Amino acid sequence: MPKVAYEKDGRIARITLNRPEVMNAIDDELPVELADCVARANGDPGIHVIVLSGAGKAFCAGYDLAYYAQASGGAGNAATQDMPWDPMKDYAFMMRNTELFMSLWRSYRPVIAKVHGFAVAGGSDIALCADMIVMEDEGEIGYMPVRVWGCPTTAMWVYRLGPERAKRMVFTGDKIKGTEAAQMGLVLKSVPRSDLDNEVEKLAERMATVPVNQLMMQKLVVNQAIEAMGLKQTQMFATVFDGITRHSPEGLNFKHRAEDVGWKQAVRERDLGTFDWTHNRPINAAK
Repeated sequence: MPKVAYEKDGRIARITLNRPEVMNAIDDELPVELADCVARANGDPGIHVIVLSGAGKAFCAGYDLAYYAQASGGAGNAATQDMPWDPMKDYAFMMRNTELFMSLWRSYRPVIAKVHGFAVAGGSDIALCADMIVMEDEGEIGYMPVRVWGCPTTAMWVYRLGPERAKRMVFTGDKIKGTEAAQMGLVLKSVPRSDLDNEVEKLAERMATVPVNQLMMQKLVVNQAIEAMGLKQTQMFATVFDGITRHSPEGLNFKHRAEDVGWKQAVRERDLGTFDWTHNRPINAAK
């Protein structure tokens, strides 16, 4: 069973994150399969548009923390090295994923992300690399690991929102619903869940009537404007800082907490702000 499914539907390529049992959480293989599907669509002259979605209850719930945070051994240790750690080894590991997510940005075929349920943490990285996002009203998007153990490596928040709104999101780690995301300009449109498929289909079908070379030229023109603002350099810093967050005292405390009580409890404490990660104790125990 592929972790990312591909289907050709006339002029539209449908790419589906396909780990519904874990809300399409990211492991080592999913980014590779995603980029392979994007390359497949770009290699087909009959494809004009890509629609990216998630199977099951969510678009993508981020990195698989049962694999990367809770596990005390095995492959998941790629996210947390023994100390002293090698920052460039970590950078190479995370930049690999950043570049694979960015296959959506670099795709010569426009990409529409259809977001339902959650697009959070690393899942928001994937969604924000698409050209446009259509989201359900009650869906949620955000990057909660900025509270501890993460920095969004694609750094797309500032380019989509501008500095002040981007800071609001990365200083709080808040999740916001589709309606607010549309009001902020983070996503193109927010619609009721019952209308989501139809809205995406109308947009994809409209775009699919445009010649491939026209779509490609227009996308290159818009993207180069963002890239001229220093996107590559920003992603380099963000990816280095992501490694630092996971190997800081607070990051290591979060990892150990996840090993001790399970990642769901550690994440709950992180997101509610009930744990002091610097001193490694509950907030109500701090004096």
